[in-house]
Amino acid sequence: MLKKIAFLTITSILFAGCASVPTENIEVSSVLKQVKAPSANNAGLYIYRSNSVVGGALKKDVWVDDECIGETARGTFFYHEVLGNMPHKVSTESEFSPNDLMIDTTAGNNYFVKQYIKPGLIVGGAGVKLVPESEGREAIADLKLGIKGTCSK
Repeated sequence: MLKKIAFLTITSILFAGCASVPTENIEVSSVLKQVKAPSANNAGLYIYRSNSVVGGALKKDVWVDDECIGETARGTFFYHEVLGNMPHKVSTESEFSPNDLMIDTTAGNNYFVKQYIKPGLIVGGAGVKLVPESEGREAIADLKLGIKGTCSK
């Protein structure tokens, strides 16, 4: 019984704490939150993690086509442009292996990918899913833009 209580306590601490990552200044973030059309021949990817307290102590890497985009924490997002009219892979680290999402992009369009934290055997894992533009726009309005290019792995 004592082991179960200790396990639940440790798990609760892991999921209730708060991790942070470096973020861009408000001006840069505000421009990207306007959700303008991407550059010619490109598609835009908004990858975000909500302000949910679930998994708040965890930071998780995000990659696009195996390129490090950055490390997310609670309440952050990234913007990344890719060549349009072709498939792209968005990946996030999870407990044992990356979780991937394939997106068939169209040039000129923006796509919103939500990273979510899910319970794991030892630590929380992460997944990614494509969400409707209206949901994504609303979500990033209150988030901070992460600084790109630093992953833990």
